[in-house]
Amino acid sequence: MSDYLSPTLTRPRETVCPGCGLALSARPEAPKHAYYGASAECWALNGELLAREFQDPARFPVHQLSVDTYAVQHPGVPERRSIQSVGLHLMTLCLILEDGADPLHGPRLHKRFLGRPAFHWLEPPQPNGHLTVAYPLRSQSWEEHRDTVHAWARDVWDAWATHHHTIRSWIEQSLT
Repeated sequence: MSDYLSPTLTRPRETVCPGCGLALSARPEAPKHAYYGASAECWALNGELLAREFQDPARFPVHQLSVDTYAVQHPGVPERRSIQSVGLHLMTLCLILEDGADPLHGPRLHKRFLGRPAFHWLEPPQPNGHLTVAYPLRSQSWEEHRDTVHAWARDVWDAWATHHHTIRSWIEQSLT
């Protein structure tokens, strides 16, 4: 096959995120997260989403939902930091989506959960949701942003359904 027909000459190089499966154009300069299982390109998109939420007070109320959703959709590999991160973020997702907790209380909930219970690795679902961080980035208004973040969070939370019982037991252990 000649170089002229080489796929690398006809398309820009793409990477596929190991967490969510999102295919993005390669950005060699983009940094990776220390333990999230995300491509550098996907992690950069997450940074764009978080920047929007910090820059617009109307979008900020769902910030914790964005953080939790991204974390559990990109769990990484079994190690202390990722196990604790996924456990905390799944617990917060459960309380927000199932029990109506205010996402603004997320940091307080994380502090309360830290160190209790003893988390263990939960095998991530495949696929880990069908929506990705790119979905809320398409939103134009703050209302659309709120709705797309909620839809993304629900999609990823539903993907973890086989572990919902374990997550609820962790919540019970932490709140007693």
